[in-house]
Amino acid sequence: MPFLALLALGAYFVGEMIEGRFGLLGVAAVGFLSVGVKTKNTACLSIGTVALVILGQSAMP
Repeated sequence: MPFLALLALGAYFVGEMIEGRFGLLGVAAVGFLSVGVKTKNTACLSIGTVALVILGQSAMP
């Protein structure tokens, strides 16, 4: 049970870090990516991956 609590806490901090760096669109992209992996849906997986790549390119100096 403590492992699950630590995992949930880690997921929360990763979500906050992504939201702080990429905003709400970054959170949506990670959501699409995780749903695509979980359901093995290539459309959701592709949308999430492309959105994160575009956000990553725009965040670089």
